[in-house]
Amino acid sequence: MSIELSEPDVNGLGEAVAALRGWQSDASPLQLHPGDLGWFWRAGPEATATAVRTWSRDGRILAVGLLDGPGLLRLTIARDARRDEELARSMLADVTDPDRGVLPAGRASIEAPMTARLQDLLAGAGWHADEPWTPLHRDLAQPVPPPGVRVERVGPGLAAESTAVHRSAFDGSTFTEERWHTMAAGLPFADARTLLAYDDGGAAVACVTVWSAGAGRPGLLEPMGVHRDHRGRGHGRAISVAAAAALRDMGASSAMVCTPASNTAAVATYRAAGYEPRALVRDMTRDA
Repeated sequence: MSIELSEPDVNGLGEAVAALRGWQSDASPLQLHPGDLGWFWRAGPEATATAVRTWSRDGRILAVGLLDGPGLLRLTIARDARRDEELARSMLADVTDPDRGVLPAGRASIEAPMTARLQDLLAGAGWHADEPWTPLHRDLAQPVPPPGVRVERVGPGLAAESTAVHRSAFDGSTFTEERWHTMAAGLPFADARTLLAYDDGGAAVACVTVWSAGAGRPGLLEPMGVHRDHRGRGHGRAISVAAAAALRDMGASSAMVCTPASNTAAVATYRAAGYEPRALVRDMTRDA
């Protein structure tokens, strides 16, 4: 049976999330995670469904993609299908033809597993490797030490304070208390926690949301930010340690995060929190 490209409705998102959960493995490099869909969910379930694409054969999902911004497709593929020639050629046709409803014409980028056959086909079609990103990984086999600051789990009562820290940390952020509630009502947040760190004076200084993919699988930090008025004081390291502890408490095998390799300060922060860098990854980009 041929490969089928689909855009699930809201009720179909659960199947995509379940597929992503099942594909997470410490043996694989960082890839699209249920938490990526969970973080996108802040825009609402309908917007999330509109941004998701799946590729299936005989009713089984083989690949899941997320349109995570204009011209950016982030996707991953089942481990046993990454060298599947039929799947790769079908996906290439879908992502290069704007009429298929995946990517628009002009400049576009695709994040895909580096070992996937699709990577080879994209290169042969004129796509090129873009700027490198650094995945970082912390094994959670052993207990995580205390972060050294007070950390609270965010519920409805702390959502406004947490999102204010996030907006300070990220220029142009539109993450509001209302959007936190929308995210928290989403399917992936059943396996997630938002954490808020405070300094000795009681000021909220850093926040992070962590996403589990289930016991024995790697969890994801997405996103982590430090209030602009409290940077350079170790709060990013502290909240990243707290994130690892929370994921271990949820049964995750490891904690993972990815940041542009050019953001040396972020890489240094995660390394100070016990996260080890892995091999660089790159999107494939098509120029306009």
